[in-house]
Amino acid sequence: MIGALLTQILHGALVVAAAPFLLGWVRWVKARLLGRRGASPMQPWRDIRKLLRKRPILAEHATVVTRAAPHLALAATLLAALLVPGFAGGMALAPLSDLVFLAGLLALARAALALAGWDAGNGFGAMGAGREMAFAPFAESAMLVAVLTLAVLAGTTGLDAMAALFREGGQGLRVSLLFALLALLAVAIAENGRVPVDNPATHLELTMVHEAMILEASGRHLALWEMQAALKLLTWMALLAAIFLPFGMAPAGSGPLAWAVGLLAWGAKLALLGAALAVFETAIAKMRVFRVPEFLGGALLLALLAAALLFVSTGLA
Repeated sequence: MIGALLTQILHGALVVAAAPFLLGWVRWVKARLLGRRGASPMQPWRDIRKLLRKRPILAEHATVVTRAAPHLALAATLLAALLVPGFAGGMALAPLSDLVFLAGLLALARAALALAGWDAGNGFGAMGAGREMAFAPFAESAMLVAVLTLAVLAGTTGLDAMAALFREGGQGLRVSLLFALLALLAVAIAENGRVPVDNPATHLELTMVHEAMILEASGRHLALWEMQAALKLLTWMALLAAIFLPFGMAPAGSGPLAWAVGLLAWGAKLALLGAALAVFETAIAKMRVFRVPEFLGGALLLALLAAALLFVSTGLA
């Protein structure tokens, strides 16, 4: 019990510290690929620290929703990040690490972000919130169908037990796992507002979704939104690593030596996934907004194929 609590505390501290650094790492790698020097990977931390010292300025017609939304979104995303196993399994919150519950927490954070965009009374905020809610059914459906496939293979929706089972390699290589991976990758790209779905560097482009909802945010509120975005990116990458790259994770009840190995493996997997994301963003052109449902529809189709192939192979077996 003490070991589970210690790993959970250490995991929480690492998640909070690593999330902005991971975002900065992706930006730095992308800048290098584009031939620019790029800011230090620590730059997001410096930006958040600077914004935390500033008082937020609220829109004239803003209500309590604008004040509460960043705190709610950050809390939901932080809890989701704490539930995803990182360097070790069997943490104190492992009984709560259910994939369906995790999807609900991310949906709650999305709803808080959309409400903040609507509440400010800004036209761009309402536009971005409407688009976010229009994309959500496609993304959530693809994620839940992929979760169904993984749950059937593992016999549970518990992420900690699923990661332990896949780490042992009992399921072998399956085409269903490949399709589920591709579907979750597409959803992760869309959920984090990355290219080709949305370009965080744009201003008044037609593809602006996430940035439009926080145009009115400033000061501490903007710092919370930036931290929430970094935590969400880390959550998705840690989720993909825990399910599809479970090697190196310390088993439940292991000691400090296994933790050290798990920490090195976890950091290497996050760095590798971050670099892969930067390469993908550099190589793929930006997508227009009306193509996003088709992109997420493709993710849903891949998830459905994964489930269908799994059921067919199970039936034939």
